[in-house]
Amino acid sequence: MLPYYEEIDCVLTHLNVERTEGLREEEAQRRLGEHGENKLTEKKKETLLQKFLNQFKDAMIIILLVAAAVSFAISIYNREEGFAEPVLILLIVLLNAALGVSQESKAEKALDALKKLSAPHARVIRGGKETVIDAKHLVPGDIIHIEAGDFIPADARLFESASLRCEESALTGESVPSEKDAALTVEENAPLGDRRNMVYSGCSVSYGRAGAVVTATGMNTEMGKIAHMLDTEEEGQTPLQQKLAVLGKYLGFAALAICVVIFVVGLLDGMHVMEIFMIAVSLAVSAIPEGLPAIVTIVLAIGVERMVKRNAIIRKLPAVETLGSASVICSDKTGTLTQNRMTLVQAFDASSGLTEEIGEENSPAVRELLKYAALCSDGYVELEGDELRHIGDPTETSLAFAAHKNGMTHHALKEGYPRLAEIPFDSDRKLMTTVNRIDGKTMVIVKGAFDVLAEKCVRGDLAAAKAAVERMSRQALRVLAVAYRETDSFSAAPTPEELEHSLTLMGVVGMIDPPRPEVKVAVDICKRAGIRPVMITGDHVVTACAIAEELGILREGDEAVTGSELAVMPEEELSARVKNISVYARVSPSDKIRIVRAWQNEGQVVAMTGDGVNDAPALKAADIGCAMGITGTDVAKGAADMTLTDDNFATIVEAVREGRSIYDNIRKSVGYLLGTNIGEVLTVFIAMLIWRTSPLLSMQLLWINLVTDSLPAIALGMEPVESDVMERMPKAKNEGIFAGGLGVKVAIQGIMFCGLTLLGFWLGQVMLGGSLKEGRTMSFIILAFTQVIHSFNMRSTRSLFAIGPFTNRKLVQAGIISTLMIAVIIFIEPIAKLFELVMMPWYMYLIAAGLAFVPVPVMEIAKLFMRRKHV
Repeated sequence: MLPYYEEIDCVLTHLNVERTEGLREEEAQRRLGEHGENKLTEKKKETLLQKFLNQFKDAMIIILLVAAAVSFAISIYNREEGFAEPVLILLIVLLNAALGVSQESKAEKALDALKKLSAPHARVIRGGKETVIDAKHLVPGDIIHIEAGDFIPADARLFESASLRCEESALTGESVPSEKDAALTVEENAPLGDRRNMVYSGCSVSYGRAGAVVTATGMNTEMGKIAHMLDTEEEGQTPLQQKLAVLGKYLGFAALAICVVIFVVGLLDGMHVMEIFMIAVSLAVSAIPEGLPAIVTIVLAIGVERMVKRNAIIRKLPAVETLGSASVICSDKTGTLTQNRMTLVQAFDASSGLTEEIGEENSPAVRELLKYAALCSDGYVELEGDELRHIGDPTETSLAFAAHKNGMTHHALKEGYPRLAEIPFDSDRKLMTTVNRIDGKTMVIVKGAFDVLAEKCVRGDLAAAKAAVERMSRQALRVLAVAYRETDSFSAAPTPEELEHSLTLMGVVGMIDPPRPEVKVAVDICKRAGIRPVMITGDHVVTACAIAEELGILREGDEAVTGSELAVMPEEELSARVKNISVYARVSPSDKIRIVRAWQNEGQVVAMTGDGVNDAPALKAADIGCAMGITGTDVAKGAADMTLTDDNFATIVEAVREGRSIYDNIRKSVGYLLGTNIGEVLTVFIAMLIWRTSPLLSMQLLWINLVTDSLPAIALGMEPVESDVMERMPKAKNEGIFAGGLGVKVAIQGIMFCGLTLLGFWLGQVMLGGSLKEGRTMSFIILAFTQVIHSFNMRSTRSLFAIGPFTNRKLVQAGIISTLMIAVIIFIEPIAKLFELVMMPWYMYLIAAGLAFVPVPVMEIAKLFMRRKHV
């Protein structure tokens, strides 16, 4: 049964209830047992232990655990050796897991926020008597009464209403309260916002009163359906997470394959099995970039701090990178692109026939029109400290605000022109009437829909007014007409027939929820950055198109589609047309998810901005959701990845800019770390084939990977934003992390590190007549210092000397600290002994230092070659 489509008597019969008697208490209890409590449910959340264990599913971590186990076994077998190495590996793994858990946001905050929107109490008829009960005890068939100021406790079909208007912007996206009418006939396929004979759970009554029969409770309400979509909508990994996961698997398989080769070679050569195992552990440690997950997390966290300063709060760290990859931004209109406040913008004076923009010093005729309109309104504005508060219906407060700007305050109007009588607004009449004492005369003021009011006017230029109304309507303005007449007397309880006749048309006013002034610039910047802005709103298509055209979202040749059209559109057709559609109007929450997925199926990274409950499922389904911090509901904030604290769409542009910069910096850090690991793997593997030993021990490799490399890698993540970052097209969703020549650079530096380290090992052990420990000491010094110096090469694809070697002060500081830490390991004898390093003759240190600077000319030549290739 569709309660909004059926006649009210059929609905009451179907629910087996009488409107005057309501349900009997025993029947209500039976239905409560059948349907459950009127509250939202949620899925079981992961425990802290489950979250911790999930961190060990990563391929890189599994390989490290295996390496630790092998190292423990070797330590037990060789009793003279300590357990420092396996303990160090385990500590690294546990630290990584702890970091992962600490960065995960609290699960399913959106559902908790939705619960807060549920009305705690309800006025209900049970057994012919009105009583107040907990809203969670409501059941389908309950008769409820609601009035202005009430939260609506459940979805219900109206059977009586008086001037009822409900605030549904959080559910439908409409910027003004929706007028309700119990007697209205609604089409079967009407969208949610047009079902005006229904009221919905979690919304509120802004005006009037009504009686209704509950048709749905709990998870079966429209609010509950949104909660269900939030509960069932899966959250996928971000592009960076996916790429690093694949990279970890590749590195793991490569390490295993090389270990197999080492085992075969070692066994054929007659090496001891334990010795082969020790080399294999070194290889596993060298293949796995242990610091990579932590480094990426830290670089993202640094980016989060920078974005907070730009009014963007990140809820999930990987969302920073995803935002930088965004190629489509699907934005709600109300409160996001617009100010979410009805504003009077034009006035037509019937006496002069002139249209005037509303300002602070309007003409006397328009000021008089604004005065009369404000007097015939219940809404008003008042100063509270330094803040001007809008109290009442948004349409009426826009009239009061326009009068206030012209020097007519609410208090002055109320005291100077007292109201003597009134006839409240009625959705059938579409008019409101007041009687006021103005300059010693008794004046009847009527405001409302022009087409209705014009029929009651006998004076005024109606033809010119009609033309003005049509002109304003084409601009998507909401139009109200104002008329008046003088009267000598009126009854104590005046009727419309008594007052609303023989009127003089004073004029018409046009209002709109205006665009935010900074949004147009933001949209232009997004377009230059290759980002497609799309408007998705619950508002009417004419209004949506007018705002979209003004902002530059709706361009020539673009389409606008309504929710009704979208409902009957097959997925194949939506996929074919989605690139041409810039505006979606009168849509439902499920429609928004369809739109997001249609773009995602085209390979786009989709960002969704919004502030209402209706945005929450799409915010969660999108690659990144951006909620508004001031006007946004708790539901939207809980479902989103990012919150804009100033509700400024332009902040999106800054967030994208930061996101792109952070992703660039992460690529620099990843390239730097992986180049190191490739160099280490090649060094261990080739040395095994040539000398049947490893030039670096696993503890030495861990020190280089986690201590020496980490600070420069973090500092690379703090590289300043490049000036042209918002002039580039977004990177493709399937673009690899090594695109743009990074893979070639990583390979070059890996081969270079390997060659220099092996050369040092050979010089230390063979050429200079040293021992195995001296060869390993040379290898350690060269590899460690080479990586510190090479971090400066990774700052940019441009020449290091063109950008300035020392312009990144954080990297300079990191390089100095890393150099000191290397010196501590080398020159403090007890620590050097722990790492199996030895003191060498002074000339060997000079040779090692000279080899450490080789990457600078090598990478300068490589950059020159790459630049010429792309010219």
